[in-house]
Amino acid sequence: MGKKRSLLFLITLSVFVVILSACSGDTTDGEPKELETISFADAGWDSIRVHNSIAQKIIEEGFGYDTEVTTGTSTATLQALQQGDLNVYMEVWTDNLKDIYEKAIDRGDIVRASTNFDDNTQGLYVPTYVIEGDEERGIEPLAPDLKTVADLAKYPELFKDPEDKDKGRIIGAPSSWIVSEYLDEKVQSYGLDEQYNYLAPGSDAAIVASLEGAYKHGEGWVGYYWSPTWVTASYDLTLLEEPPYEKEKWEEDYSTAFPPNDVVVAVHKDFPEQAPEVFEFLQNYETSNDLTEVALDYMEEHDADPDEAAIWWMKEYEDVWTSWVSEDIAEKVKAAL
Repeated sequence: MGKKRSLLFLITLSVFVVILSACSGDTTDGEPKELETISFADAGWDSIRVHNSIAQKIIEEGFGYDTEVTTGTSTATLQALQQGDLNVYMEVWTDNLKDIYEKAIDRGDIVRASTNFDDNTQGLYVPTYVIEGDEERGIEPLAPDLKTVADLAKYPELFKDPEDKDKGRIIGAPSSWIVSEYLDEKVQSYGLDEQYNYLAPGSDAAIVASLEGAYKHGEGWVGYYWSPTWVTASYDLTLLEEPPYEKEKWEEDYSTAFPPNDVVVAVHKDFPEQAPEVFEFLQNYETSNDLTEVALDYMEEHDADPDEAAIWWMKEYEDVWTSWVSEDIAEKVKAAL
C-alpha cells in the first residue's frame, strides 16, 4: 500500500528549489529512473487538490506507489513538471498557461494524458441579486439593465472602491496568476479603467472574503471567478457577457469572452515509461464541471479537507472512477475507502 506525503514549498516564478528526493527527470544509463514516489502539483486552488486526492488514493491503494504534493504558483509548478521535479499535474488550465504549456508540449517536455474537464467557465461575475433583486431577502434590483462587462461603465457608484470614492472597484484574480494580467488588460480594453480601479488580491481567499462581505449585506460586488468551485456552487452568481471569443481580438487586447479552456491532466515526458500502468489510468481520467463542483460543495458544507471530500466523492460516484481502472485495481481501492 502506498503512502501519501504532503510537502509544502514556496516556489516562485524566478527561483526554484529542488524539493524532491527522487526527481522523475533522473536517468540511469540513459533510461528514466524507476519511481517509488509519484509527485503531484498543487497550484493553489481547491479543485486541483480534490483531483490530486482522488488520483493519489487510487495510485496508493490500487498501484502501491507512495505519493507526495508540491505547492507553488501555476506557472512555477508547470515549469517544475517540465524539468522533471514533478510527475503529475491534474489540472492544467491550458489557455491560462497557453504559451508555457504549448511550448512544453511542442518540445516534448510534458505529455498530455487526458482532458479532465472542458465545460468550465471564467470571467467577471456579479451576485444575481444585483440584476434581479432577491425578494426573500428584501433586496430590490440594483442594476436591472446590467448584462455585459461593457455595461459596468454605467454603474461605478454601485461597486464603489472604499479607498477611492471617485471610482468603482473590480476584484481581479490573485496577482501571481497569469489570468490577472489578462483581466487588467481587459478592463482597459473596455475603457473601464476610467471609472474603475482594478484590484489584484493576494489570494483566492481574499476574493472570497470580499464577495462574502458584499453578499451578506446585499451590496454591489463585481469580480473574477471561475467554475468549478464551491463558490459558484454555493452563491447565486451571474457571469457578465462579453463578445464571443475571437482568437485575433483576444490576442490583440483580450476584449472577448475567455477562450475555450481544456483542463488537462499532464505528466512529465518520462512518466509513461516510469509508471506505465499509472499513466494508463491517468489517460482514462475524465470528470466534468458538475462532478468537480459537487466535491467542492461538499468541502464547504462539511468543513472537509480535500482528502475527505475525495473519499466521499469516490463513494458517491463509484461508477465514474471505477471505469478508469481495471476491476482488480478498483476492488483494492474500494476495500481501502
